[in-house]
Amino acid sequence: MKIGILGGGQLGRMLIQEALKYDDEFYTLDPASDAPCHNISHFTQGSFNDYETVLDFGRDKDVVTIEIEHVNADALSELENLGVKVVPNAQIIKTIQQKILQKEFYKAHDIPSPDFEIMDGSSDEIKIQFPFVQKLNTGGYDGKGVQIIRTSEDLRNLWTEDSVLENLVDIDKELSVIVAINENGETKTFPVTEMVADPKLNLLDFNICPVFLNEEIESQIDSITEKFLSAVNSPGLFAIELFLDKEGKVWVNETAPRLHNSGHQSQEGNANSQFEQMYRVVKNLPLADTDAIIYSGMLNLVGAEGFSGKVIYEGMEEVLKLPETYIHLYGKTETKPGRKMGHINVLADSREELMEKLVKVKAMVRVIA
Repeated sequence: MKIGILGGGQLGRMLIQEALKYDDEFYTLDPASDAPCHNISHFTQGSFNDYETVLDFGRDKDVVTIEIEHVNADALSELENLGVKVVPNAQIIKTIQQKILQKEFYKAHDIPSPDFEIMDGSSDEIKIQFPFVQKLNTGGYDGKGVQIIRTSEDLRNLWTEDSVLENLVDIDKELSVIVAINENGETKTFPVTEMVADPKLNLLDFNICPVFLNEEIESQIDSITEKFLSAVNSPGLFAIELFLDKEGKVWVNETAPRLHNSGHQSQEGNANSQFEQMYRVVKNLPLADTDAIIYSGMLNLVGAEGFSGKVIYEGMEEVLKLPETYIHLYGKTETKPGRKMGHINVLADSREELMEKLVKVKAMVRVIA
């Protein structure tokens, strides 16, 4: 198959790395000439937001998929009209890439998500109570386009663009569950992971699997995944980010219609990785076993504050001496503060041992220039 991927970043790179054991041709489209996929695929430099560029890129492909949701969904819809398979389909990409449509999707399908109101920039009247979260309708990514408004004084910082204003959840844990559905309707769910965010960067810092939750919480998550897979009406792999509040209620924060940072530990920690699963979804193959085989965790390698330029990974030789520790670099030559440059997966026999290893490894490595 000729498989086209909109986006040439690290998610596409790791998908291709996993799929190279099979027999397919991979094509990627990205605006950056040195994108992580540029040297492991048939690479086209161009904008995945431009209608004609996406149309031209996809015309001769058997299937087109995405590794970033901020793409031209209208062009994907036209490719579907031309007989090109698009996974996930253009409609669900369009729904998820706009926070307003995404929230309305949850509401329509009885999927629990924090109460919200829509701000379209034309009204000064805000009914929602403090504190609340403002999420820009489009373009938000890795903590960008999201802010907390706690008091009336904070209203002066309110963005005027179209937004969702959402009740702030009193969070106990941030969780993620990755689900897959193929064209035949077969579904598989990865074990739930716990996400620990970096408070400064608002980026994922650690990811931990498995998470031990009581039956009531597990039941809520099962209900959410079943409702989502029933409603989505498209093959695809989806990361559903969840909040567990301090009263034991589970809420959907948002969904990514693609591979996700919260699934990286599956590369060594699960019977199959999210990348293997995504490949199978794209090809409409039987879905892979997702069982967790051991305690696993991931830590992101991000550019250190104060360093921009040609990347240097300080401390990697020491990390390479550690057992059950796996480095994954993204092929990015230039670092800048907060930029995701790679990740490290760690395996352990207990959660306590896993956390000790993750903290130890994080202290050993710095991404500098």
